[in-house]
Amino acid sequence: SLLQWTGHEVTREFYVNDVGGQIQRLGESMEARFREMLGESAEIPEGGYHGEYVRGLVREIAAEIGTEPLQRLSPEKRRARFAKLGVARLRAEQERDLAEFGVHMDLFRSERELSVGRAVERLVRELEDSGYAYTRDDAIWLRTGDFGDEKDRVLVKSDGAYTYFAPDILYHLDKANRGFDRAIDVWGADHHGHERRMQAALRVLEKPGFLEVVILQLVTVLRGGVEVRMSKRAGRFVMLRELFEETGTDVARYFFLMRRAEVSLAFDLDLALDTSEANPVYKVQYAHARMCSVFVRGEVDPETIPRIPDGMERLETEAERDVAKALLRLPEIVESAAAARAPHQLCGYLEETAGLVNHWYHQGNLDPSLRVLADGPAQTARLQLARATQITLRNGLRILGISAPAQLRREEAEEE
Repeated sequence: SLLQWTGHEVTREFYVNDVGGQIQRLGESMEARFREMLGESAEIPEGGYHGEYVRGLVREIAAEIGTEPLQRLSPEKRRARFAKLGVARLRAEQERDLAEFGVHMDLFRSERELSVGRAVERLVRELEDSGYAYTRDDAIWLRTGDFGDEKDRVLVKSDGAYTYFAPDILYHLDKANRGFDRAIDVWGADHHGHERRMQAALRVLEKPGFLEVVILQLVTVLRGGVEVRMSKRAGRFVMLRELFEETGTDVARYFFLMRRAEVSLAFDLDLALDTSEANPVYKVQYAHARMCSVFVRGEVDPETIPRIPDGMERLETEAERDVAKALLRLPEIVESAAAARAPHQLCGYLEETAGLVNHWYHQGNLDPSLRVLADGPAQTARLQLARATQITLRNGLRILGISAPAQLRREEAEEE
């Protein structure tokens, strides 16, 4: 969103890792739960999936297909069937959760689709023909060690199977061939070691500088200062849906965005559920709602406020001028946050600006002559300032994918 606001053409793309060992282990885990459902003894494989959601997937699939048809399959075919159907259901659930969380993808790209064709094979052959790939110990290696990696990496294992590295290279090459100038990947903390080899591979392919990687650190959910597990459904992790259904989408999004990506996040549920201005999300939304309430109370159409050239000179207090100066910084902040891939900079700006706005607004409670709607030579200038504040805060929240409500419950109570 920051890149779009600064003039870039952006495509949001989700690369689905739907092949490899993790998918095989999913099928094996589902097979074990299916046998349990039949009353047999079965163990989850090493590195498998223990979450209760695996049982749920098996029950859903068995209800749809029927237990007997599944029993007639060989264990090998049943594991493959479970893996395929399980991935499809998990992907559908993931897309629903992302959409409800306000994350909308333009395109989902499947690793399986890249892997089943001949494109990976052709890429490996071209790398061998160019001398950048070679055979050793019956495996095919890429000379990433010559391009900044700590050592060479395997593309094709000795059994003929591709490592995940090969389709990953193809995926980024495909993206470059589709005309993109830059790929910005968002990875989890467990992929930190993968960046150097990917950068080396792209230098081999004469695509230096094409890939940029943002590494997200782990999130710990706290309640009362203690780490919590929100349900048994997910095994050893908290589901995003569980989190945003408890806190609300706006709060959850903001809390993820208000810290640098490379810093681990302690998600404080107590603060997230606080509806006062101690919660940074509500602090900004209250400031916006207060400006909206000014226009409602004064029966003022903000679109028709007269434009006066000397408006700034008519502002009488330091608090008013501080707000005006803060509003002027939005374009600069958006440019900086976009260049640094740092949404938290925008969050910090909005909180700081909201603090100035709320201070200015509350001055009118102490001195009625300083209220926005107070009669006098400064009224039009203050209305202009209120309108500029409304627009600035709304735009900042929209960039972050957060709503800018015109009314909030506490705001209504305060006005009453």
